[in-house]
Amino acid sequence: MARCEVCGNDYDKILSVSVSGGTPHVFDSFECAIQALAPHCSHCDCHIIGHGVEAHDKMFCCAHCARQSGEKGMRDRD
Repeated sequence: MARCEVCGNDYDKILSVSVSGGTPHVFDSFECAIQALAPHCSHCDCHIIGHGVEAHDKMFCCAHCARQSGEKGMRDRD
């Protein structure tokens, strides 16, 4: 069994996730993987699980948050 990096749970059905060829991370659930790896919105600080939007090296969960942060012309993907 392996131990989850986030919650410390020993689990026999672990998730192993590698980001851009880096060292694999070990989690017991998608919830823990999201807590550890998902980027945060620069406006509301939520975890960005979907596509999100990016402007001036900042990530936002949606176009609304980007606009609230002063980014012009932002819109969500169609």
